[in-house]
Amino acid sequence: MTDKLHQNGRYMMILIAGPYRGGTNDNPELMQKNLARLESVALPIFRLGHVPMIGEWVALPLVHLAGSRKPGDEKWNEIQYPVAHRLLEKCDAVLRLEGASAGADEDVRIAKEKGLKIYYKLEDIPAKA
Repeated sequence: MTDKLHQNGRYMMILIAGPYRGGTNDNPELMQKNLARLESVALPIFRLGHVPMIGEWVALPLVHLAGSRKPGDEKWNEIQYPVAHRLLEKCDAVLRLEGASAGADEDVRIAKEKGLKIYYKLEDIPAKA
């Protein structure tokens, strides 16, 4: 599907998946650093003619509104990972950034089941025709 979309000159919505909480011991500064790393590829994806998407862009405001007190609490778990899984219903591809992340690995597994294209390097994402 994604290759056909690209061949037709349409943009892709690409979920950027990688470590956010993983490896941080829930340290907010390290989590922010991980988010900045995810965001660092958003503009290049946009400039290739596509729409970048990061699950945390949607999940974090909702987690806050739900009253989550800390990463991993009940309200966090209700929203954080399900958001990415719902976004995958609308995405055409995933860019999986390096680094240990159970959540990103699950995103890739779901994306593969859906037949979405998985990229492991920004350079592999084709520019919109």
